[in-house]
Amino acid sequence: MASSMIGNQVLVLGGTGFIGRNLVDYLVRNSLAKKIRVVDKVPPQMAWLNPRHSESFASPAVEFCHANLINKASAEKAFSNDSGEFDFVINLAAETKYGQSEPVYKEGIFRLSMNCAELAAKHKVKKYIEVSTAQVYSHEKKPSREDSKSEPWTNLARHKLEVEHALENFTDLNYVIVRPTIVYGLGDRNGLTPRLIIGAIYKYMKQKMQMLWTKDLKMNTVHVDDAVRALWHLCFHGNRGQVYNLCDKGDTSQGLISSLISELFDINYDFLGSVFSNLARVRMTDIVDDINEKHVRPWSDACQRDKITNTPLNPFIDQELLYNKHLYVDGSKIESLGFTYQVPRLEVSSLKSILDDYIGLGLMPSSLVSNEVFYTPPEHDEAGIDAGGDGDASSDLAEDTTSS
Repeated sequence: MASSMIGNQVLVLGGTGFIGRNLVDYLVRNSLAKKIRVVDKVPPQMAWLNPRHSESFASPAVEFCHANLINKASAEKAFSNDSGEFDFVINLAAETKYGQSEPVYKEGIFRLSMNCAELAAKHKVKKYIEVSTAQVYSHEKKPSREDSKSEPWTNLARHKLEVEHALENFTDLNYVIVRPTIVYGLGDRNGLTPRLIIGAIYKYMKQKMQMLWTKDLKMNTVHVDDAVRALWHLCFHGNRGQVYNLCDKGDTSQGLISSLISELFDINYDFLGSVFSNLARVRMTDIVDDINEKHVRPWSDACQRDKITNTPLNPFIDQELLYNKHLYVDGSKIESLGFTYQVPRLEVSSLKSILDDYIGLGLMPSSLVSNEVFYTPPEHDEAGIDAGGDGDASSDLAEDTTSS
């Protein structure tokens, strides 16, 4: 990086979250800013930071500001800076849980983002980065480019797209929109980590892992290290009002993810296919409840066995993510600005790093991956989930069904 970059002042909204903590770590370790203000409702001491991230947050360059950005007065406090205006504002703050109500998303995504955009325009920041999601694209069987059809397939994505459209009205704001695919890496809780936990659970139960749909379902990814590098690159090179996808070169699919998890835990897996999976859609709510309940029991057992009483992790996957929706994205546009993806594809080593990090922090039970301890499910767990057929084995959805 050019030495001229080190004088920058950066405001990271949602900075103790997954991408935020990795962005702060990247800026600190590369001496890219003289001041980094981290804004979040969750202070670093309560954010389950690993030692590497904790060290970066302890840097003299980092200042934490506790704020609820839904509240305008609290947001104004976050933007106020005695040492001059912030050069760059990166908005990673948002409601990130799936399956929430309309008012929760309206407040936690739309209102929050509008507050931040208004203040960024008022303070005339050099660049405002709004982090959206690639779930805004219609689930086509071809890679979506930035100008492809928008048809959000989660409620979270629908509200993110509303924010994107609203930003067009900020004529005095130099903003850029970023649409990442599934982001994974150290600190990930909601991307690939639930699948990782589920894979460990099937090792623990000594059972085959079965999934809805097929191996060809696209689940494109980008490593968090590349995501934060891209955000910083766009601070200097992103064009006003432009959208940039973030997606690696691996063309990640459900089949690849399952194969890597199978390799990591030495378990067997297969897919239920389109016919059985479409039958499941008729009573998806009940089936998802059964699936999550089946996973929670051994997870709780392992946590109790390892004396883990408090952890942000769980194997729960929301129903919105269990449908046959492709996340298939072309992430090459940002490369025309000189950016290069340094982690071109998802590999088992990256999944193992996530696993080892959480085990080291005492947030994931090591007994899940031990070859010595196994879980014996209750007797009634052996029954399959009836897909509405005649009740025989051929029409029965296996109880091991996990995600899409």
